Amino acid sequence: MSEFWPTELRVSKDRQRLQVSFNDGASFDLSAEILRVLSPSAEVKGHGPGQRVTVPGKRNVAIISMIPTGNYAVRIGFDDFHDTGIYSWSYLRELGENGEALFSDYERELAEKGMTRDRSEKPR
Repeated sequence: MSEFWPTELRVSKDRQRLQVSFNDGASFDLSAEILRVLSPSAEVKGHGPGQRVTVPGKRNVAIISMIPTGNYAVRIGFDDFHDTGIYSWSYLRELGENGEALFSDYERELAEKGMTRDRSEKPR
């Protein structure tokens, strides 16, 4: 189990951001877009090495639900009907600490595949 756990999860009024505060005082502001495109779901990550897909067209995605999953995670639902990602506390922490680099990698993958953050199309 993670040594860090959230003391607060707060969705912004416009549903575009998630504020995560941890028990050690760290706090992160995560966009709905990064949460969606880096979802820990099998639909995005795949079932094994090399199966992860790049999800385009999610710049304006919004969070519509958050459902606690045990004492270790939250399932986040988005307005594009994706709701299978279970975000563990440690994964939320990783996104908070390394999100900028991870999002840069995502943007590079989009460019390499000729996709954009604004045009929705089939993930690949």
